[in-house]
Amino acid sequence: MNKGNRGNRGNRGNRGNKGNKGNRGLALKFVIKEQYMIKIGIIGGSGLEELNIFSDTNEINIETKYGKPSSSLFCGKIDNKEVVILSRHGREHTITPTHVNNRANIMALKDIGCTHILATTACGSLREDIKMGDIVILDQFIDFTKHRISTFYDNFKPGVLGHVAMADPFSEILRDFLIETAKEMGLAYHPKGTMVTIEGPRFSTRAESNMFRILGADVINMRIAPEAALANEAEIPYAVVALCTDYDCWKTDEDAVSWEEVLKVFAQNVEKVTNLLVEVVRNI
Repeated sequence: MNKGNRGNRGNRGNRGNKGNKGNRGLALKFVIKEQYMIKIGIIGGSGLEELNIFSDTNEINIETKYGKPSSSLFCGKIDNKEVVILSRHGREHTITPTHVNNRANIMALKDIGCTHILATTACGSLREDIKMGDIVILDQFIDFTKHRISTFYDNFKPGVLGHVAMADPFSEILRDFLIETAKEMGLAYHPKGTMVTIEGPRFSTRAESNMFRILGADVINMRIAPEAALANEAEIPYAVVALCTDYDCWKTDEDAVSWEEVLKVFAQNVEKVTNLLVEVVRNI
């Protein structure tokens, strides 16, 4: 899967030393093994680490140059693939969306060697056809946050400008895995969607909710845009499973969103989100 390394096809300059073929074979096996080593970070809501989705578990506390991540890292294996779970809002969900240290979270996963990141999030639907309980595989975001740090660059080094391209912020390879697996599992899913991320912790007004619909957003939450931007800067493929739990407040024939309803719907659907993640990890 890690096709980005195809350009480095080996040191061909030593072909003249044909007598040492055994060592060359061992070296090649080692390179191939290292090149395709996968470690998957999962960023999710509080309690995901309690679902016993993997074996050989251990817990690691880590600190980055940007401070401590939201939680310790819960590590284990799914079918011999290494997996690391980080709770975005802390183990007890005590960290508000504004105060999540997204830089530390992404850097902690990078520092521990994660090659890919899958994230889960609850969201509100801004479209009639995206029903409560549906899964959306995001392909775009609109950032309406106001107080988040969404870059690793506090300054630029001379001659090195960190203007990272963000036209397609979510990994197409990971998105394809999520889409194909959701299809195989028979889940109600949408293969693309634009997430608008608001500051929070308050929910939208009706005027704001309708404005986001006019802007082209399909779903809404308070988490994804800064996290996705940082994952791109860190050069870690990143994709999101968004679970629709409400209709925000634009839909007047439905109750306006409340935290209690979000928790209720997410709890009813967390098993299918978890099963989707497990199957994707197995397939990568």
